[in-house]
Amino acid sequence: MSDQLTVVLGGTGRTGRRVVEALQRDGHPVRAASRGGSGPGTVRFDWTDDDTWEAALTGATRLYLMAPDGTPVDPGFVARAVESGVRRIVLLSSGAVEEMGDQRLLDAERLVQDCGAEWTVLRPSWFDQNFDEGFFRPGVMAGEVVMPVGDLRQAFVDAGAVAAVAAAALTRDGHAGQVYEVRGPEALTFDEAVATIARVSGRRVRFVGDPGAYRDALTAAGQPGEVTEAELAAFAALRARGDDEPDDVVERLTGRPPTTFPDYAAAAAARGAWRD
Repeated sequence: MSDQLTVVLGGTGRTGRRVVEALQRDGHPVRAASRGGSGPGTVRFDWTDDDTWEAALTGATRLYLMAPDGTPVDPGFVARAVESGVRRIVLLSSGAVEEMGDQRLLDAERLVQDCGAEWTVLRPSWFDQNFDEGFFRPGVMAGEVVMPVGDLRQAFVDAGAVAAVAAAALTRDGHAGQVYEVRGPEALTFDEAVATIARVSGRRVRFVGDPGAYRDALTAAGQPGEVTEAELAAFAALRARGDDEPDDVVERLTGRPPTTFPDYAAAAAARGAWRD
């Protein structure tokens, strides 16, 4: 399948751009598709505008499938992808989707499993990059990261490792019909992760894991009470699930161990990720 074209949705985003880079390094033809649609080899793609779908899919036989948080994967798009010649789909889902009741991703998983193409589902743990590219960064910069997880240990994973797993599943045989939990090499509490970032960045940052503090933060931000309570129930289910156990998926599929969290944090700090 080395000469077959892969289209990467979210191709300029956190995992998508890394999937593009991984495929390009190995000489695989790739087309990035993003909402902005700017840059060489990138086409515009918008889940809400099906007029953009054809340009993304034309000539593609493989698909890295993801949708931004809160956006459902449209069954019409998946059907069109298969009709247009896509024969292999790798879906970016998330860890603990059953426990947290993430119906959007559960629906997406069932959709690809029933679509008629070869499929692989990736369920990564929390991305390391949430702390410097994602939704934890504002908390880091403000000096306080609040998440209602207490001392739960999670196997934070580097987004580059997830992208390498995706590239392997897209281009190598033997992964059809698999659901892979993709985890980092160690399970850390959020307090340990935040303390690591504080140490390497020189910033004063603390972690608050109390559900009441999380409720107060969401209330202060104006989030509706019913949404806040639903989130708290989901995190309670995550805590009840228990600590993550690191696994060997990254090394087994890519031949390389995933980056440790301290190494990620040191590299991010060195490039100025948490400078004012």
